[in-house]
Amino acid sequence: MDLAEVYIKSTFFAFRDQFYEETEGAAMGSPLSPVLVNIYMEALEKKALESTTLKPKCWYRYVDDTFIIWPHRRNNVADFLDHIDGIHLDIQFTMEVDKNAALSFLDVLVERKPDGTLGHRVYRKRTHTDKYLNAESHHHPAQNTLIHRAQIISEPRHLAEELEHLRTALRGNGEISNELSG
Repeated sequence: MDLAEVYIKSTFFAFRDQFYEETEGAAMGSPLSPVLVNIYMEALEKKALESTTLKPKCWYRYVDDTFIIWPHRRNNVADFLDHIDGIHLDIQFTMEVDKNAALSFLDVLVERKPDGTLGHRVYRKRTHTDKYLNAESHHHPAQNTLIHRAQIISEPRHLAEELEHLRTALRGNGEISNELSG
């Protein structure tokens, strides 16, 4: 435990030949930091959700991105944001609301269908370049996940469109996957 405490409190780092001390949070670049931050965020979420009157219908978080479904009036969500921001003054959330019944979360575009159910497809930020590692490069085979990602994320009605996007992107990179060439 003594070693763990030293490791946690050793928050010094170097940047451009200068040494700095992180005064809040975990040490940048430490392999233990994401684990500790996740544990802390789980406790913060629990406190925030247990202490609020109006609760989200669902709450999903991956690292520092959170997706919620808010079943109450839209203007109440700002009060909820103020509430969770008040739990720890150094941890402040930002909020995006759906536009045209769609909202991105990580690499998924979640769309509200006319019947009220949710659909999904692959999402790419505007800054995405469609540049990928060459299939002949020496990288781990597990990184060849574009097709798998398309199959997992895209609803059947969007899968053909996503696979065509991948064909075009891979051709643009001077290669095409055997799985996509058909």
